[in-house]
Amino acid sequence: MEQGSVRFSSRPLGHVKPTFDALSQEYRRLWGLSCVLTNAHGVPLAGKIPCQGAIEDHMCSESRKRAIEEALRWGEPSMIVCPRGHVIWAVPVMENSIVIGGLVVEKVAVGTYARERGTLSPADTRRAASDLLTMAEEANLTNAALLELRRIAAERESDRAEAIHELKGQNYQSIRDIYLMEEPGLIAAIKRGDRPAAREIINRILVGIYFLGRDRPTLLKSFILELVVNMSRSAVEAGGDPAELLGANYSSVADLAQIDSEEDLCAWLVSMLERMMDAIKSNRQYPSTVLLGAALKYMQDHLNEEISRDEVADVACLSPSHFSRVVKHHFGHSFTDLLARMRVERAHELLTRTDKSLIQICLDCGFSDQSYFTKVFQKYMGKTPGEYRRLHRSSFR
Repeated sequence: MEQGSVRFSSRPLGHVKPTFDALSQEYRRLWGLSCVLTNAHGVPLAGKIPCQGAIEDHMCSESRKRAIEEALRWGEPSMIVCPRGHVIWAVPVMENSIVIGGLVVEKVAVGTYARERGTLSPADTRRAASDLLTMAEEANLTNAALLELRRIAAERESDRAEAIHELKGQNYQSIRDIYLMEEPGLIAAIKRGDRPAAREIINRILVGIYFLGRDRPTLLKSFILELVVNMSRSAVEAGGDPAELLGANYSSVADLAQIDSEEDLCAWLVSMLERMMDAIKSNRQYPSTVLLGAALKYMQDHLNEEISRDEVADVACLSPSHFSRVVKHHFGHSFTDLLARMRVERAHELLTRTDKSLIQICLDCGFSDQSYFTKVFQKYMGKTPGEYRRLHRSSFR
């Protein structure tokens, strides 16, 4: 029997028994629960089941088999209820990509034999299931790498379902609408090295463009390619090694033409994102300087407006606290002090090179009122704006 790229086999499990015995003993010590070794069809081979002594029927074995299959599907134990009312969780016993059996735990449901056996809270039950997986992986009884891939795939599927739900509330009319709406947030996430946020946005983009462009694969891929180019540019701006990113893109873009499924495209785009993030992380010597340049330009362009630290930090794609540290490191001043100095420098230029009134210069430089302008200007220049203009008036003439 096959399930995707995984096969189920009825091969003997005698060689697994010693390892299972040790695991089962330790599991019982930790959780007070019995663990059963089954074959690939859910038939018990070793260990004690709660309904021991009762007639073992086909439905119970089917429940154990389904628990094994569910664990394989999601990459972790999931809980089901068997016909006898027992809560079951399992971990597949594997040799490479072949399922040869399962480790199954059956817990009597709450309210049944509770006084005799005791009960576990829902949180404890989840921890008990997680511990079974951990112990199976440590004992090399299962394929940990394959289960991890299944967990990642299940998370992506869950994220896609959530993104589809969110998409229904949007008013996107075209792929271009989605691209223009989501791309700025993605670029910002890449620049600040925020992988979770970048993955979430990519997922929304993929869901949206597949929803609207599923009948136009060539157009869809052209938008994906455009997105990758912009992501790469942002990664370089954030400190990634251009040569490394160019090599990765050149070797990967050729694969894009061969992709024809949503799942493969999602995996390809996420792998591109991870490479870019890794390139940024491994070469973080100069990104703050590059990002700081964008912040300074924004401040220069908006000196006549109210500017907050958080607003400028967002332009630099840095957290406010990190941005403050970067400013202090590079200039030796706080953000507030840097902004005031930039405004005074602008006022100096206007005072010496234009004939604008003092009140106009005050407003053009972003000061709230003339008295405050005079106070700040005198603090940095040693003279009031009027005195400074008279002193330097000859240079203007």
